[in-house]
Amino acid sequence: MTRTVYVNGDYLPETEATVSIFDRGFLMADGVYEVTSVLGGKLIDFDGHAVRLQRSLDELEMRSPISKEDLLEVHRELLRVNEIDEGMIYLQITRGAPGDRDFVFPDPETTTPTIVLFTQNKPGLANSPAAQKGMKVISIDDIRWGRRDIKTVQLLYPSMGKMMAKKAGADDAWMIEDGYVTEGTSNNAYIVKGNKIITRALSNDILHGITRAAVLRFAQEAQMEVEERNFTIDEAKKADEAFITSASTFVMPVVEIDGVALGEGVPGRVAPRLREIYLEESLKAAV
Repeated sequence: MTRTVYVNGDYLPETEATVSIFDRGFLMADGVYEVTSVLGGKLIDFDGHAVRLQRSLDELEMRSPISKEDLLEVHRELLRVNEIDEGMIYLQITRGAPGDRDFVFPDPETTTPTIVLFTQNKPGLANSPAAQKGMKVISIDDIRWGRRDIKTVQLLYPSMGKMMAKKAGADDAWMIEDGYVTEGTSNNAYIVKGNKIITRALSNDILHGITRAAVLRFAQEAQMEVEERNFTIDEAKKADEAFITSASTFVMPVVEIDGVALGEGVPGRVAPRLREIYLEESLKAAV
């Protein structure tokens, strides 16, 4: 089935969707994005994604071409026409197409931002087999720019990191800076030691994950101890458990780091329980 997508106020078949070659998202990676998961035909953590989207726009001095209320309606309409029960909605806003290429930002009064949304159908998203067996990660140097807290479309190095992992027979990569783990290529990273969940504190060094915030809140409500601090890859290899969180994977156990098995090499107790709690609570609040 041909998807219906949303481009600059219009719903149209994906085969007819176009964006200018002068769009700054294409030429300069001058854009931001969000990915919202869909379970049971409803949006997970929509408010959190909308708030982070506005923060990213503000940090780049980019105006939004749509209100939060209208954005929600666009999401819902795309779910309806594309008949999505489980999957994701990708949203991207760029600074627009000024008509030529220039490093200087175009006048926001004369250049309208570009907005694009499309759906991805992912049956079985909540019951992913990967969550049952866990994932393997490798470590790589973190050589990204310094404002990783802004969710920009500058994703070349994370993409390269995933390819490095694939070539090494792993599922993903954790990035290392100054000896410490920052995050995964498209997710936040955690270790568990002695029933304590350890993850890097928020800063410009990592993305302020929406799923991260929810999972840590649910962990504390479940009387689990959480410590936000830096940890090394060597510390991670000696952990009892490890896991990642993201909008598309929810909570995913990590069972091996750089070829070193964690615990017995299978998902432990904490990550699966957090995944269960997250899915249960998020579905209750889904819109």
